[in-house]
Amino acid sequence: MRKEKLTLSFEFFPAKSEEGLEKLLKVQQELAPLNPEFCSVTFGAGGTTQDRTLVTVQRLRENSSIDCAPHLSCIGASRESIANLLNTYRDNGITRLVALRGDMPSGMREPGEFSYANELVEFIRAETGNHFHLEVAAYPEFHPQATSASADL
Repeated sequence: MRKEKLTLSFEFFPAKSEEGLEKLLKVQQELAPLNPEFCSVTFGAGGTTQDRTLVTVQRLRENSSIDCAPHLSCIGASRESIANLLNTYRDNGITRLVALRGDMPSGMREPGEFSYANELVEFIRAETGNHFHLEVAAYPEFHPQATSASADL
């Protein structure tokens, strides 16, 4: 019987203050003995936490040898803004991303230039080749905006 390897990762929210960041770095150290493959830092819809995401990723990377990946949400984003962010991440030595569609903010009717995460992944590959190791996420059930499980598939 083949035994599958368990892959573990931790997801953090960007710190809102220096004090919060120091607490987050301490938690990262406390979780390190569990040997996660990577940790990730969330990214608000439309890039609302974009700057804090990058700062948090940078500090987590400085604090540990555990790889750290920023989330990259495409909802409400333009191709230009994503390209700029990819360049920023590449310039900062980041090589892993969590590529997501993201949730539509309340009141938003159109998703922007990307409707789905697969379009974001295709764009990242077209812009950067294989520079980034990409993680993706999916709903364990069907997507809440899908009319049914079969329509979602």
